[in-house]
Amino acid sequence: MARRIAAAYQMEPVSALASWSRRLAVFSLLATVVSVAIVRFGFLDFKPALTSFFGALACAGLSILVGLAAFAAIWQNGSRGMSRILLAFLIDAAILAYPGYLAVKYRTLPAIHDITTDPIDPPRFDALARLRTGDGANPAVYAGLYSAEQQRSAYPDIEPINIDVPVQTAYEMSLRLVNRHKWLVIDERPPLPPQRIGRIEAVARTPVMGFREDVSIRIAPDGDSSRVDMRSSSRYFEHDLGSNAARILKFSEDLNTVVDNYQPVKKLITPAKPQAKGPAKR
Repeated sequence: MARRIAAAYQMEPVSALASWSRRLAVFSLLATVVSVAIVRFGFLDFKPALTSFFGALACAGLSILVGLAAFAAIWQNGSRGMSRILLAFLIDAAILAYPGYLAVKYRTLPAIHDITTDPIDPPRFDALARLRTGDGANPAVYAGLYSAEQQRSAYPDIEPINIDVPVQTAYEMSLRLVNRHKWLVIDERPPLPPQRIGRIEAVARTPVMGFREDVSIRIAPDGDSSRVDMRSSSRYFEHDLGSNAARILKFSEDLNTVVDNYQPVKKLITPAKPQAKGPAKR
């Protein structure tokens, strides 16, 4: 009996809509991977790659609509294809989950792209300025008062990093952290006299698409301690979706952790050897 039911089920036609839903989902997955690879590895300009990326997302949305129509058709006529619909929905969910998360950030976070610990005197982009002159690139000059007010409201925890180590040690710690995060160092200047202000300029990249975001770090003496200021700015787009603020907060946390674990090397003082006494005078 069970074999007859299985044979009868296998003889039912497969829903064409279910097959198309799966095809659209697979095509969307391939298009998404190719688009991300094009942007991340710089095979083409990011604008056409982004166009294909959003086209892939639209294709995933169309796959969901076709899958819903296929589900309604299967419910009515009893045709096969439910497994294909479920597979399509799983692929579509995997594709749309992260863009959906970014869409929430786009709606809830302010449309700013230039974040700094010192809005009054932000670290400059000197070596990085020449990299921000292309078509559509944001200027190297700080975004200004509006950006500072929006930042203060959205990211109140971003503030200068004050650490109880000498400026040279603070510079070395900061440079090591930059290298640990695998940011591309463009320029580094140690804190030399007379001003004793160190500077590090580097390029960071966003996790998935690999968009370039420029970083400038200034290390200045503050008595026997040091003050570290940081600026992170998206090279393109007016909205950074919170990536620059997250980068500064993570760097501040890591730097404070390094300072807490820091143990200065103590110089061992070797006691002077007693001088040998000469022969006693007779």
